[in-house]
Amino acid sequence: MNRTKGDEEEYWNSSKFKAFTFDDDDDELSQLKESKRAVNSLRDFVDDDDDDDLERVSWSGEPVGSISWSIKETASNSGSNHEREQLKNRNSFSSYAQLPKPASTYSLSSFFRGRTRPGSFQSLSDALSDTPAKSYAPELGRPKGEYRDYSNDWSPSDTVRRLRKGKVCSLERFRSLQDKLQLLEEAVSMHDGNVITAVLIFLKRTLSKEILFRELEVRQVALRHLIHFLKEIGDQKLLLDLFRFLDRTEELALTHYREHLNIQDPEKRKEFLKTCIGLPFSAEDSAHIQDHYTLLERQIIIEANDRHLESAGQTEIFRKHPRKASILNMPLVTTLFYSCFYHYTEAEGTFSSPVNLKKTFKNWLGYTKKRAPIGFHRVVEILHKNSAPVQILQEYVNLVEDVDTKLNLATRFKCHDVVIDTCRDLKDRQQLLAYRSKVDKGSAEEEKIDAILNSSQIRWKN
Repeated sequence: MNRTKGDEEEYWNSSKFKAFTFDDDDDELSQLKESKRAVNSLRDFVDDDDDDDLERVSWSGEPVGSISWSIKETASNSGSNHEREQLKNRNSFSSYAQLPKPASTYSLSSFFRGRTRPGSFQSLSDALSDTPAKSYAPELGRPKGEYRDYSNDWSPSDTVRRLRKGKVCSLERFRSLQDKLQLLEEAVSMHDGNVITAVLIFLKRTLSKEILFRELEVRQVALRHLIHFLKEIGDQKLLLDLFRFLDRTEELALTHYREHLNIQDPEKRKEFLKTCIGLPFSAEDSAHIQDHYTLLERQIIIEANDRHLESAGQTEIFRKHPRKASILNMPLVTTLFYSCFYHYTEAEGTFSSPVNLKKTFKNWLGYTKKRAPIGFHRVVEILHKNSAPVQILQEYVNLVEDVDTKLNLATRFKCHDVVIDTCRDLKDRQQLLAYRSKVDKGSAEEEKIDAILNSSQIRWKN
């Protein structure tokens, strides 16, 4: 057929056949790359906000990051390393030609809507991405013991050791009394207070009071830890029951007395303290409980009276110096200071008098010991020069520590009682007889000397 030159050019240019080249566009590798570029270009049409809702899946349809996917991925990593090396050494054309073609579960139209079709979880662009997905596989090489925290495999000794290391482990598997007591003994043998307390909390929750108290009675270390724990958490009821079971009457009384700290109303606190007076305290503690009750009773009376005087505004001291706080539940020293400030001139018979408070609570306030930087012998001489009474002289002569100096001063200033008492304490019969001749006949001092000389209870030295 005769064709013109223009017809021939149109024929060859419109032919569907092309000349052979090594970069053939029809090979599978080029198609795969072209598909990847096409899909990546579709991302511009997809809303960025919807991309966060997409979930990724593997070619097998399993969600990427799931436990089953992670385990399979980790297990296949080691086996596929050798295959990857072989693929690198092969001709790129032949290797890609042998790649399997899994059936696609994706729809291109769904990507324009920003969603995969039902049953799909991962975008095609993500599947073709060169960046591998982050692996969430567990560390399969860790010891099996690390995953037994909540199993029933731990023995009492293993459990105690894990508790000591601060690891979480369940104690619920120890159900029998024998297992619980063995767990407690292991904790005590570990000498760790935190572990012992943790086990005791478990026993307190799972055992009756009677059984718990009976078993702890013969385990003193654990018993002390439980008592301390109950005091710390303020479980007074269980603590009282425990002391009552152990027949610790004094500790029972002290624990009951401690409850007054939780009573805020002064009248109710006073009545509660009154009930504590008859409890089996020691002799010293009983006196303190009685004084505490008496002090609060007086504070209530003083507070009511002073509040009335202050509101009336007729007392000058309250007008010049208004009270800044209540006197209720204050210490004894604070109460004494308060009484000295507002009631210093009151008679001893009133409850608010400082003298009355000092006499009533002299055991609490204690006593003062007199000291003289110049020596009491010099104090006696100064007092004598200033015509001090004999009673004052005798008080300060008795404060002289040296016995010979004391006797000389007492004889010199006629402090008869000091001389007589000192000779008696020294059991010096001859010196007492010699001093008898220096006192007046028929005086009280002579009668006192005769009574001492005739006493059969004194064993004289001479």
